[in-house]
Amino acid sequence: MSRLPILKPEGNVPESPHLPPEDSMPVLLTRTDEALGFFERKLSGALGWARANSLFQYPFVTACCGMEYMSAMAGRYDIARFGAEFPRFTPRQADLLMIVGTINVKQSPVLKLVYEQMTEPKWVMAFGVCASSGGFYDNYATVQGADRVIPVDVYVPGCPPRPEQVLDGLKILQMKIHSLRDALQIT
Repeated sequence: MSRLPILKPEGNVPESPHLPPEDSMPVLLTRTDEALGFFERKLSGALGWARANSLFQYPFVTACCGMEYMSAMAGRYDIARFGAEFPRFTPRQADLLMIVGTINVKQSPVLKLVYEQMTEPKWVMAFGVCASSGGFYDNYATVQGADRVIPVDVYVPGCPPRPEQVLDGLKILQMKIHSLRDALQIT
């Protein structure tokens, strides 16, 4: 039984010089990392596009920014046009946590638990100045920013933020999600 010679793209030279080339069939190999890199980029781009345009949000609404959240969800601004249509009211079905309003110290363990129950990959948007930095509540009972409890991906400023700002924050988050390389471990 004879081995097939492996030809390299650099010069098509048989790997084993002792085998006659006429007795076997040549096999051409490509570089594995280039081939996997190409497919990984294509698959990662497709997954990034799908994840960015189908966000299932979990609204953690605690204060007055909830009215602006409702406005962004309503027909005039319609956040559904940007792929974040269905609010999920269970963290196990959501991948975008929207922190809308003030976070009290007593609420921070609940917020952390909600974040830990979310599916991977997960993203967080701090909606309004109170969720971003504590706002004008500089006291012992208010958390001075949601990033002291959980990691935050996008901050939407304003007291309360306009629906256009919310849509801009969502688009920034979508660009961030789309540009991430997927954690595919192809070996």
